[in-house]
Amino acid sequence: MEPRHIREIRDEKAATPAAADARVKALRQLFAWATEADIATTNPAREVPYLSGATEGFHTWSIEEVQTFEEAHPAGTKARLAMALLLYTGVRRSDVVRLGPNMERDGEFHFTETKGRNVRKRGRVTGPKHRTLPVLPQLRAILDASPLGETTYLVTEFSKPFTANGFGNRFRKWCDEAGLTHCSAHGLRKAGATIAAENGATEHQLMAIYGWESPKQAALYTRKVNRHRLAAQAMHLLVPNVPPSRDGAGSGTLSGKKPN
Repeated sequence: MEPRHIREIRDEKAATPAAADARVKALRQLFAWATEADIATTNPAREVPYLSGATEGFHTWSIEEVQTFEEAHPAGTKARLAMALLLYTGVRRSDVVRLGPNMERDGEFHFTETKGRNVRKRGRVTGPKHRTLPVLPQLRAILDASPLGETTYLVTEFSKPFTANGFGNRFRKWCDEAGLTHCSAHGLRKAGATIAAENGATEHQLMAIYGWESPKQAALYTRKVNRHRLAAQAMHLLVPNVPPSRDGAGSGTLSGKKPN
């Protein structure tokens, strides 16, 4: 298989860049294993770039969209519980469906991430990633007001835990009911990271919250916030420094002449 074949497989999902990139990522991992096992000699997927490099992927929820969802799904509903768990823990949907009373001790969640538990690195399993997160008061209030499952907080209408895909589909329906057809569960994770960065969270703090091992992902959020702050602080420098007119007022123009 050559890079052109990988591009063809990627471009079949060009309409959904995130899905296209997921194919490239999976093939990179497959060929990385194959080369490590001496089944393949090269990794053609490494030469194929992601499609979403110029996009931001899943839509990041705004504060107004969060409020719209809350108005459509008040405290005590399963939809509101799901949104609070996603927003106030920052976990992926594969982990939010597993959160439950047995993971909560002394005001903290203790759990092992689902993603990457069996990923191999240099021929070795890296091991599970254990996480500890405090239960925020805002989330505690929603938990106390919501009907909860026995083993997991979120359960289906049959009182069974959701699968990750089943939860994603159900959350999609809740978003549609609120008129937020462009919003998704993953977008709430991005919204939380954005809010934290805007409130001053550092890259390493974001890494601790979201379980990122590299500051590269966190930097996407801190850079955006820093650009906004720096622009706000520097915009006045665009105003030309011209001598005041005879009446003591600056002309406000580059030529120093009063506008007509």
